[in-house]
Amino acid sequence: MISGLYEGQDGDSRLALRVDVDGPRPAGRVSGDLFTVAGSTTSYAGSFVVGSPVVRAEGDETRVEGRGAFTFDSPAEDVSVAITGQGATAALAGRVFPLAFTSPYFRSVLLEQDSVAGAVPFVSYGTGSLPAPSGSPARTLSVVAAYAEAGVELTLAPPGVIPVDGAGADLAWDDAELHHAMTQQFSRYADAPAWRVWLLVASRHVGGYRGIMFDYDDAHQRQGSAVFYEEIKGTTPQAQRAQLRTYMHELGHAFNLLHSWQKDLAVPPQPLGPEGGFGDLSWMNYVQNYRPGGEPGYWAAFPFQFTDPELVHLRHGFYRDVAMGANAFGTGAAEVVPFEPPVEDHSGLRLELRAKEAFELGEPVVVELKLAVTGEPRGTHGHLHPDTEFTQVSITQPGGRTVLYRPMMRHCVDTSPRIRLDDGNPAMYRSAYIGHGRDGHYFQQPGEYRVRAQYIAADGSRIVSPPCVVRVRLPVSADDHAVAELMLGEEQGKLFSLLGSDSTALRAGNQALDELLDRYGSHPLAVYARLVKGLNAERGFKALTADRRLHVRPPDPEQGIEHLSRVARQDGVDNITLNLVLRRLARAEARQGDLARAEAVMDRMVALFAAKGVNPIVMGQITRQAELTKSALAAES
Repeated sequence: MISGLYEGQDGDSRLALRVDVDGPRPAGRVSGDLFTVAGSTTSYAGSFVVGSPVVRAEGDETRVEGRGAFTFDSPAEDVSVAITGQGATAALAGRVFPLAFTSPYFRSVLLEQDSVAGAVPFVSYGTGSLPAPSGSPARTLSVVAAYAEAGVELTLAPPGVIPVDGAGADLAWDDAELHHAMTQQFSRYADAPAWRVWLLVASRHVGGYRGIMFDYDDAHQRQGSAVFYEEIKGTTPQAQRAQLRTYMHELGHAFNLLHSWQKDLAVPPQPLGPEGGFGDLSWMNYVQNYRPGGEPGYWAAFPFQFTDPELVHLRHGFYRDVAMGANAFGTGAAEVVPFEPPVEDHSGLRLELRAKEAFELGEPVVVELKLAVTGEPRGTHGHLHPDTEFTQVSITQPGGRTVLYRPMMRHCVDTSPRIRLDDGNPAMYRSAYIGHGRDGHYFQQPGEYRVRAQYIAADGSRIVSPPCVVRVRLPVSADDHAVAELMLGEEQGKLFSLLGSDSTALRAGNQALDELLDRYGSHPLAVYARLVKGLNAERGFKALTADRRLHVRPPDPEQGIEHLSRVARQDGVDNITLNLVLRRLARAEARQGDLARAEAVMDRMVALFAAKGVNPIVMGQITRQAELTKSALAAES
């Protein structure tokens, strides 16, 4: 057996390496955390994971090798570990680390457990005391032993007794009191990430809870949990079993594990298990909600362990996604697998994603989706844009996490018009802004991202694109940094998603874009602020007032022309967006009463794309589009 924790140092860089390829419930991974040592201080530098390493025995040496996903820009992606009876070496990120085996556990956490007077802490439960599934061996489980089975070592600090002053005469605790108690009583509490957690055995909570991970409303979350003795007390096997589950469950939240049925709400989201997550046999499920069978069904089948994805998170999640006090609750709380191509594909369709060579930090990331026929003519639907349920986009970030792009607005499509793809119409195209969605900005740091899309065709076929590399560059100048900050606000992201808005709820975002244009109007990224401002001005805006009256702001073609004409003259936006800009510019000119200028804009659009070398079939579509736009504007005039 070679699995466990190895540690070593190369110069000023220290490595904690986790090898997990044999032993109990191997996850088939190698992962590690890197730290920089300077004098008497140690700082976190980054993490990596190898998802499917190759293991080979060569004499008395075992080699474990594979491609790693890093949270930082590594000069090399390959990771190689050589293990012998005398020790190990690891080659990664351009360095070679001599390592020593230090523990059979993958992570070690200090648990400081305190209790109030009268609240008796849980000790252990014999899993054979009550009927259990045949595949789950009878054993005595304490909280320490149960986490040890997951590969996590809990080291207990000396327990203490918490004074009840300030908790109220009835000894009922609320969240604010619990957090204050943690700052006062948790001897190792700090506003910094660390492998340490405080568990309070309290009397009861004002909300009547059995337990709670209460530290979730500040910058350093998941450091404090509590269980409430009055709700779980008892010495019967049933009570002891319930106490074990409650302790495990609340500490699981401190490790950034969500409830079984809420994992799709994590960042990144994780596919739910059976029955929408309620069928998970996990410490993180609610026994009374288990399906099928409720509480009796749960205990009849529960093997007293975490699920496989939860095990991977506990052992191999990136440092900041797991360590207490690092990433916020629900961030990085699960592993999501990027879309994988089907093993057989006879759909006759091919999906591609395209992006420009590189984006500046803060620049709206737009990709082009292309669905093409590969042989005989095929019929499908035209819902290729990811704001519908038929196309989804996954984004693997530089740190290795894969998130699902979730649009700010999801459109319900009750009808699906058929599209025929053949020699005369071999492909359809859509442009999608995927830089921001329901989860905020997806490209907030420089580095290399891998983006894939999945299209569900009319016959149910799942067409998966090859990965598209999206590169986000580091800011170079002070202006670049300032512009990036003005572009990456939450409200600005919503404005890009909505292509502008008059909403007072987005006033700060509009003010930031105004500031960008005022102070950095010549910066290349100013084109996107003008795009949003121009499209919003060119259209009308309806708003319901507080007294439920409808206010209509009419189009402002003059301001629309001012912004959109500059967008049309400036490089930056993709072809499909440019097509939209030119058609909206033509409409603004027509609304100003100058139909000739509107028609000239459409003629310019055709000439512009012809000069770009657009393929003849698409060029024919653009030409027809220009003529239809001219006819529509003439009719409106």
